[in-house]
Amino acid sequence: MKICIIAEGSYPYVTGGVASWIQMLVTLNPEHEFIVYAIGACEEIRGRFKYDIPRNVIEVKEFFLDSYAKYSGGWGKRFNLTNEEKEALKGLIIGSGFRWGELFKLIEKSKYTCVSDFLMSRDFFDIITQVSEEYYPYMVFNDFFWTVRSMLLSLLEVLKNSIPYADIYHSVSTGYAGVVAALGKHKYGSPVVLSEHGIYTREREEEIIKSDWVKGYLKDIWIKYFYSLSSCAYTYADKVVSLFDRNKRIQIEMGCDKNKISIIPNGISSSDFIDIDRTKDNEEIINIGAVVRIVPIKDIKTIIQGFAIAAEKLKNIKLYILGPEDEDKTYTDECKLLVESLNLDNVTFTGQVNIKDYIGKMDILVLGSISEGQPLAVLEGMAAGKPHILTDVGSCRELMYGNNDGFGEAGIVIPVMDYEALGASIVTLSKNKPLRDKLGKSAHKRVSKLYTIDNFISGYKRIYEEVVRNK
Repeated sequence: MKICIIAEGSYPYVTGGVASWIQMLVTLNPEHEFIVYAIGACEEIRGRFKYDIPRNVIEVKEFFLDSYAKYSGGWGKRFNLTNEEKEALKGLIIGSGFRWGELFKLIEKSKYTCVSDFLMSRDFFDIITQVSEEYYPYMVFNDFFWTVRSMLLSLLEVLKNSIPYADIYHSVSTGYAGVVAALGKHKYGSPVVLSEHGIYTREREEEIIKSDWVKGYLKDIWIKYFYSLSSCAYTYADKVVSLFDRNKRIQIEMGCDKNKISIIPNGISSSDFIDIDRTKDNEEIINIGAVVRIVPIKDIKTIIQGFAIAAEKLKNIKLYILGPEDEDKTYTDECKLLVESLNLDNVTFTGQVNIKDYIGKMDILVLGSISEGQPLAVLEGMAAGKPHILTDVGSCRELMYGNNDGFGEAGIVIPVMDYEALGASIVTLSKNKPLRDKLGKSAHKRVSKLYTIDNFISGYKRIYEEVVRNK
């Protein structure tokens, strides 16, 4: 069976999280051939893979969202669009009454060879003018035009890019990846599997609301746009996989057919963490570890601020930030400056490391994320028998407190961006070794029973067989 895995902003360019999940899924399905369709942000990362690509990957197809920068486009062409094609584009812009099939047909006809030409055409200008007058008369037309143009550039470039044939298209998010999977189904009739780790659309919505690059009255347009992308993925998917019940409920609220959704938790091999090195350099020091990529969504700054509060009360604690620093160098520098400004000499940035070399030596693990799905780093920490302090995002509450599974509490869950709660929780666990041991044992039991690699892989093998059988 040939399966096309479609990933946006993750594999094979970054480590951890969804990218590690994809590497695991492909490696543990050696009987299938995989094509990796990788969507990245910038052309400059082409070929810079962070993983050894598994042998059963027969192709890595790269596409970059800034590819439009290569083309300038010329003003004033006519493409003689049909009324159906005009209505399709109009619906995409306003975010309602839109049928993706019409847009896919427009792409297939190849009425334009350069997206920039099309978005500078008289046809597109006429559509934008009509939408502006009917729906957004209060907006400055110039702002509206360039916002919509920039919004559609990446999408139309994605759709113009060739998509290889596969027996299954497996998108690991909605967004552009989900639309590519839908296009594959439209073109070849192959089924679509959609796996959602975090809820992509909600994450984009949060980013847009907080952003300063989008003016207030244009934020709604961007948000509707991303909801349209998710609607496309949910509509074309034959099977949607959620990691936990909380996300399933959100998917249903966003319009996904509940009968399409299955829950398959992430899984790890707990036995891999039995013989890790647990010898500390100094048994008097409480080591606190954050296994994270240093990017804003992981909110490293709140971790540092919370640790600083705890460090005022405890002199025997040390923080290790364990993860790559190259994904967002500006944010990494800001975090290091924050450490310096707080006069913290007990914080270490390790960079990319083998987590097994460190995790056994940690007494407490923390995660300050603003958004998550079901973090593999937390599952690994639980397998190592470590207590956690986690923000209340994704499945973190379920991982720490269970779902009436009888294993007991495995850590402390705190509100997002609450560094005072984080600091207080660090103090509580640092002062109480029996509590740390109790939470760690519960963590190990829960992950060993409920989050196994066998359940994870068998679940996806079953999904793949089902969608092909029902094709």
